[in-house]
Amino acid sequence: MKTLKQRMREDLQLRGLSPRTQAAYLFQVTRFARHFMKLPDKLGEHEVKEYLLHLLNEKHVSYSTLAQNYSALKFIYEVTLKRPWEVKRIPYPKTPRRLPVVLDRKEIDALFAATTNLKHLAILMMTYSAGLRLNEVVHLQREDIDRARMMVRVREGKGKADRYSLLSKTALRTLEDYLRYYKPVVWLFPGVTSEKPLSPTSIQKMFQAARDRAGITKPASVHTLRHSFATHLIEAGCSLHHVQLLLGHKSPTTTSTYLHVSRSNLVAVVSPLDVPDNE
Repeated sequence: MKTLKQRMREDLQLRGLSPRTQAAYLFQVTRFARHFMKLPDKLGEHEVKEYLLHLLNEKHVSYSTLAQNYSALKFIYEVTLKRPWEVKRIPYPKTPRRLPVVLDRKEIDALFAATTNLKHLAILMMTYSAGLRLNEVVHLQREDIDRARMMVRVREGKGKADRYSLLSKTALRTLEDYLRYYKPVVWLFPGVTSEKPLSPTSIQKMFQAARDRAGITKPASVHTLRHSFATHLIEAGCSLHHVQLLLGHKSPTTTSTYLHVSRSNLVAVVSPLDVPDNE
C-alpha cells in the first residue's frame, strides 16, 4: 500500500506542478506532520489553523512562506485526502505587495562593464535583454536563438508555457563571441559537464560578484534584471500588453506592477508644493 507521502507526490506530478513546487509542498507538509507527530489524515481544521498561527506568531516566517504552507496543506487535504472542509474556512494569508527593485540604465551598463568573463557577460545580457527568469536562462538551448526573427524561444516558463521574447542585437554580438569561443553543443550555458546546464546558484553568485564590483548598492538579484527589462520597456513606450506577452504573465494585473516603478509615468507629475499660486 502506498504511503500518504507517495500518494501526494503522485498527485503533484499529475497536476503538472514544477519539481521545485512539488519538493516545497512535500517539505512543508512533512514539517506540519512532525510538529504534531501525526500524519495529516489524523489531523484536521483545528490543527491546520493552529499550525499556521504558530508559524506566523512564534516562528515569524515571511508571508510568502506562510502562503506556501497554506497552499501545500490545502493541496494534501483537498486533492490527496479529498477533505476540502479542512482548510476551506481558513482565510488565505494576504501577502504584502512590495514594488520590485529596478536598476537604471547606467547601473545596467556598469554591471556589464564590471563583468569581464565572456560567458558571464553573455548570461547577464541575455537575462536582461529578453526579461528572462533565472530558471529560464539556465535552460536555454542553442536552437532557442532565432537569429532570423531576432527572437528567443523560452521553453516551459512558469506554468509550463512556452513563449518568445526579444533577441537584442547587442546581446547577440556578445553571444556570437561566446559561441565561437566556448562552442556549447546543446545547452546554451552548460555547467561543469556539457550534459547539464549551469546551476542557478552559480549564476546567482556570479551576479552578486559583478554587482559588488560595479558598486551597485541596491539589494539587486538576478531577477532584478527581469524587473529592469519590463520597467525600461514601459518607459520606452512599449504597451503593457506587449510587455505582458514578453514576460509570460497570465494576467495584466501582474504586469501593471511595473507602472508603479516606471519613471515615465511620474516625470510629468508636479508636486502641489511646486505649483505656482495663481492668486
